[in-house]
Amino acid sequence: MSGHGFHVHGAHEHELEHQAHHGPGLAQSVAIFTAILSTIGAIVSYQGGATQNESMLYKNEAVLKKTQASDQWNFYQSKSAKGHLMELAMELAPAEKKDFYRQQLARYEQEKKEIRAKAEVLEKESEEANAKSEHLMHPHHRLAQAMTLIQIAISLASITALTRKRWLFVLAAAAAAGGAGIWAYAAFGA
Repeated sequence: MSGHGFHVHGAHEHELEHQAHHGPGLAQSVAIFTAILSTIGAIVSYQGGATQNESMLYKNEAVLKKTQASDQWNFYQSKSAKGHLMELAMELAPAEKKDFYRQQLARYEQEKKEIRAKAEVLEKESEEANAKSEHLMHPHHRLAQAMTLIQIAISLASITALTRKRWLFVLAAAAAAGGAGIWAYAAFGA
């Protein structure tokens, strides 16, 4: 409000003039810094969760394939036992029945070969899925470390805004840089 040669400023106008002459204050820098870190933290958190989920899917596949292979090996053992019974039957059976038991034994031996091949393939698939799971979990640990440093940086920045101690802001920036470095290593270097 102006009148008779002087002008009265409200608090808002005074702050705008202060910002125009002195630049943004520590609080504004901390707020922008915290917003950027929160965004980066959300990305790191998403990546960590995604790698963990994908790793667990491969781990589940490995367990499933291992179980299927075990079922095949049990089936193989069953055919072996039946084959042994056919061998015994050939020894004990009259001559006219021996040919029948010999054919059964040959059939069981052929089935065992097929079952064994299938079991070996399933075991290999289980090992491959397990290796993929282990590979995917490696960057997850680094992403968790990066997220921890980013959270520390946000906390230090919040304390900076309350105490107006610039040295805390330097520590926050150092923690943020460490978190960003570990994140880059996890995402692109590992």
